[in-house]
Amino acid sequence: MELSTELLNKFEQAVRKRDDDYILRVTADLYPADISAILHELNGADSKYVIQLLPPNVSADILSDLESDIRRDFLKLFNAEEIAAIVDYMDSDDAVDLLNEQPVRIREEVMALLSEEQSNYIKDLLHYEPDCAGGLMATELIKANINWTVQRCIEEIRRQAENVEKIYSVYVVDDDDVLVGRLPLKQIVIAKDNELIKNLVIEDVVAVETYRAGEEVAALMQKYDLEAIPVVNVRGKLLGRITIDDIVDLIVEQADKDLQAVSGISEDIEEDDSIWKLTRARLPWLLIGMLGGILGARFIGIFEQDLALIPAMAFFIPLITATGGNVGIQSSTIVVQSLAEDSTPTASIWQRLWKVMLVALLNGLVISMVVFGFNIVIFNKMTLAIVVSVALFSVVILASLMGTVTPLVLDRFGINPALASGPFITTANDLLGLAVYFLVARMVYAFFPL
Repeated sequence: MELSTELLNKFEQAVRKRDDDYILRVTADLYPADISAILHELNGADSKYVIQLLPPNVSADILSDLESDIRRDFLKLFNAEEIAAIVDYMDSDDAVDLLNEQPVRIREEVMALLSEEQSNYIKDLLHYEPDCAGGLMATELIKANINWTVQRCIEEIRRQAENVEKIYSVYVVDDDDVLVGRLPLKQIVIAKDNELIKNLVIEDVVAVETYRAGEEVAALMQKYDLEAIPVVNVRGKLLGRITIDDIVDLIVEQADKDLQAVSGISEDIEEDDSIWKLTRARLPWLLIGMLGGILGARFIGIFEQDLALIPAMAFFIPLITATGGNVGIQSSTIVVQSLAEDSTPTASIWQRLWKVMLVALLNGLVISMVVFGFNIVIFNKMTLAIVVSVALFSVVILASLMGTVTPLVLDRFGINPALASGPFITTANDLLGLAVYFLVARMVYAFFPL
């Protein structure tokens, strides 16, 4: 749906006039995500009015899809009874996420008002961390006993499906609820009614334990192209499942965090956050960058006499710093990507460094030769050409090593390695590049005086 100005104006007028028929008629043909886009343009009180006017299952879908900080602020307009009326229609994993965002008092009041079935689903999930498999899973699923017939299984699917929004396959358990395998829906449809489940079950099923990190779950689902994955406890008992929509949300959230880390933003922020929050998130790394600039200026000041003797050296300071920063970011980005995908689990640190060194040598040789030729043609000064080329070659090597080692060290200490691709690596390489440039100049001009 394209949110036109005309539609939004009419909708706002209908909300002000409390024209329920128009609101319900417009929203009846829209997806929850489209309704969310309209509500985003309304104030909080009007959005609440529309939410409470819609069918509870639609309201539940809308609140489930909201960003956590937006949802937390929006639900401050609701009392416990109003929240409970919507939470009763949510999937258990989404309901837990919503309740964990609320103050303890509100959470307890809502739990007391929920239906017994929904309350039991949610209680099983509340004690898990939000980003582990237990926190991501929903307890609603379809399961069948291995000793059932196909006919009994179909009857149970009809009964259990009332609480399950999406059915990908049936999970097969034994008498102790231990996961045995899975049964595709196609296999159930084409099987005879009196066929036993144990003769049809696919035992080769990928499952995760409740304590597994969300990133591990995402990697497994991506590797095996799964739409849903069952979650078991340490004894193999089936507890729930994680569907692809929850994993996509996790991947997008992690990608946003990495992008903000690369950009030097220290908090999870949105464009419509307060000015103070936006400033607080961005200022620390800006101050670090400023400190790096001051140190860089100090470096240049130390070698002021060299610049006075050879003014042409100043022309190449931006080249040295920019090249070092670019090479460092390229190297660190590749390492961060491999850490995120776990694409090189068997590669040792020495293998990585050796490969980085070979790539850096080739890149450094090409870049330094191009700059050497440029110096000879433009300035016609052999000594200056040697200084810039050697310095640039050295900076490429050192920046590549820093860009490789820094994210590996950060990852080893449990710090987000994406930080290595941001202002930290750029500032460090600027200082390193300046130091190398002027030290090379002093050594070369000591052997080849003016």
